[in-house]
Amino acid sequence: MIEFLLNGQIEKVDQFDPNLSILEWLRTKMRLTGTKEGCASGDCGACTIITGTADQDGNTHYDAINSCITLLGSLHGKELITVEAFQQKPRHPVQQGMMEKHGAQCGFCTPGIVMSLTALHANRKNSTVSRHQILEALSGNLCRCTGYRPIIEAGQDAMVKEWTPDTEHPAAGMAPGSSESALSRIHQNNITIEAAGGSRYDAPVCLDDLRSLRRAYPDSRLVAGSTDLALEITQQLSSLDHLVSVERVPEMKGCALEGDELVIGAATTYQAFRETLCELWPAFDAMLERLGSLQIRNRGTLGGNIANASPIGDMPPPLIALNTILVLDGPDGQRSMPIEDFFLGYKETALKSGEFLHSVRIPAPKTNETLHIYKISKRLDDDISAVLGAFRLTITDGVISDCRLAFGGMAATPARALQTENALKGQLWNENNVAAAINVLGSDFSPLSDVRASASYRLQVAGNLLRRAWLSSDSLPREQLTVTDYA
Repeated sequence: MIEFLLNGQIEKVDQFDPNLSILEWLRTKMRLTGTKEGCASGDCGACTIITGTADQDGNTHYDAINSCITLLGSLHGKELITVEAFQQKPRHPVQQGMMEKHGAQCGFCTPGIVMSLTALHANRKNSTVSRHQILEALSGNLCRCTGYRPIIEAGQDAMVKEWTPDTEHPAAGMAPGSSESALSRIHQNNITIEAAGGSRYDAPVCLDDLRSLRRAYPDSRLVAGSTDLALEITQQLSSLDHLVSVERVPEMKGCALEGDELVIGAATTYQAFRETLCELWPAFDAMLERLGSLQIRNRGTLGGNIANASPIGDMPPPLIALNTILVLDGPDGQRSMPIEDFFLGYKETALKSGEFLHSVRIPAPKTNETLHIYKISKRLDDDISAVLGAFRLTITDGVISDCRLAFGGMAATPARALQTENALKGQLWNENNVAAAINVLGSDFSPLSDVRASASYRLQVAGNLLRRAWLSSDSLPREQLTVTDYA
């Protein structure tokens, strides 16, 4: 049985299909139809809900997430808030702002927009919320009717206002600590749900229990944030027989410096590790802001992005450029390998039967090392890469003493440009040598043409990204920037 708070009230569910999404459960089982289905793929934001999780200090942190691709089993021990929680008066400042600024027309996307802005309002540390933060909160919400100006203005007005809700509706209060006592009463044991049709859902609470499950059921599917796995259910209409959640395994969560390495648990969400990683390697910040939407980053995990083994995953290329080490785990214990050896072919990895990705060890910067990450996609927000280039350069006195160049979208796996690296090593970091190295890229890659980009486009863009790294180099004399327009 799973337990969670639904709009302030304890909810217990003892039988359900492990493939059931929160959205489907809300609309078909609970008749809470304020949450809408638009795309069923985590792109439009109409299905946005809020989940709350109590931290060690007893405060509750709220996340806006896509309910269409989040499985019901993930709710155990959390607080679930839907738009129905805000029916009482006084109105929430976000609702009031949307009314006064005319932020809704047909109203279909409006509940998701309200929930995204409400989560931002609940988590704000003070009344100072920037326009950039509002845009980030709304990056996963599409609106066909209004244009976004009145919605942004509604958010700006709401963020400077406090709210004291009706005490009879505790879910709508969303105040720090408001749900901690109720959440603390929910059991923390392992969960096993076996549906009538034979499908099964397990949620272990420690690493040993996870290993035991993988030993007994090596063909089970691991699920963390489900931002990609759930698409098999919603888009391909598949029914997954056995899901094992790693979301409640503490040994696989967290982000901390250990010596000269940053260790990130495979089940750690993008939002949870973003700040620490970007302090170490600032180049990740702009890329992570464009990895999916905020709803996706609140659920998606580092381990899922890697183990999914997509050739256009955003995290593998920069991790390859940094010579990151993966820690694999399973029934026979742990082993480590460089991330570039993990990808064997399209959607094929070095994981053995029953193994899983435990953690990721990212080296800290060394003297004269810089990292450049550039993502090319059709949309700025919430889109998948056509090409992603990541370049770690060690430049001493103007000479490239070492470099690692990695690309996504150029081959069946994320991969290094080894011959291009050799063309740069030992050379002066200047325009002529960069141009010579770009000419070698065709020897490293023979990219495919698909719906995202043609092969010729990908090859040209890959070279332009390397040139962009040179143009953005801190050591480049500013007058050289006007020599040639590479835009």
